[in-house]
Amino acid sequence: MKAFPVGELKTKFSNILELVQNGEEVEILYGKNKKPVAKIVPLYSKKSGKRKLGILKGKSKITFAKNFKMTEDELLNLK
Repeated sequence: MKAFPVGELKTKFSNILELVQNGEEVEILYGKNKKPVAKIVPLYSKKSGKRKLGILKGKSKITFAKNFKMTEDELLNLK
């Protein structure tokens, strides 16, 4: 993970956003001691093209059909 102080973040914002779009997490450092205060993370990985689990938490609902049945062994053997 890369880290940038606020001043450098301001001047290189477009470049830093490119890093984030490519899956990199970036910390923002603030103050005289340059302590980490925030993190910029990608919404989804460009490599997989899929969103991370949890991004829709509270915004969606999952239901299973009444006839849906799967044993624990069937679940563990899925590839």
